[in-house]
Amino acid sequence: MQEKNIHWFPGHMQKALKEVALKIKLVDIIIELLDARAPLSSRNDALFQMTKSKKRLVILTKTDLADDAITTKWINYFVNQGNTVASMDLLTQKPVEIIKNKISMLGQEKKAKELKKGMKPQPIRAMIIGIPNVGKSTLINRISSRNAASVENTPGHTKSQQWIKVDKDFELLDTPGILPANYEDKQKAINLALLGSIKQEILPIDELVNVLLTFLKQNYLSQLQNRYKIEISSEDDNYFIMQKICDKRGLFLKKEYDFQRGNITLLKEFRNGEIGHISLEK
Repeated sequence: MQEKNIHWFPGHMQKALKEVALKIKLVDIIIELLDARAPLSSRNDALFQMTKSKKRLVILTKTDLADDAITTKWINYFVNQGNTVASMDLLTQKPVEIIKNKISMLGQEKKAKELKKGMKPQPIRAMIIGIPNVGKSTLINRISSRNAASVENTPGHTKSQQWIKVDKDFELLDTPGILPANYEDKQKAINLALLGSIKQEILPIDELVNVLLTFLKQNYLSQLQNRYKIEISSEDDNYFIMQKICDKRGLFLKKEYDFQRGNITLLKEFRNGEIGHISLEK
């Protein structure tokens, strides 16, 4: 991977970051969504620092694609840091009761103060934050039981903030996915590119796939072998492995290996979980 700063910060993200800063005082709780396959890479440190004074619910998403044993360790990691944590596959699980229960628990102190002052308890207000393509709009649609926020499987889709009334006791403020202005840690940028949270054009696909193959053969060799029905070892070079994959899939162009299609196939099947349950960070 070439040594260069990874920079992707469209104008709407700069605007959204400023709006988050202005509206933090309006919310009681932060709901932070992190991709279970790479929780640290998928955390925007600027957003975290901006919101760290608030109570926090950390939700690890896309657990159906992640390594279960590693996800369990990440849950323990965030709990040990003092967070309330949930993990889920947003597409198949029913997050409504899980989220409401945890939000209610986090909001008990607020309600107790309101009752002590003789006030009528007000709805708990939560701000949902995360980088692009981590599942925010999907979660909002599931928890509100309607298409409250539009969903599209491309990074940077949600462009503005909106309040969603979940019920009389709970309101959500959605925010667009916001990436850091740049990544000094190149590995974090690579992880996000592999997961599809940075637009495909940002990093060359052949470099991404080279990194992915090296990682898979060192950490998930059997899954790689089983998916493509190939006999390889962790000592084999990536060029040889791609030849094997192209050969098995019949990916040829004018009788030569079509490595471009091979790269696209490998990256797509990794992202879709077809190679197996894989986590990029331990």
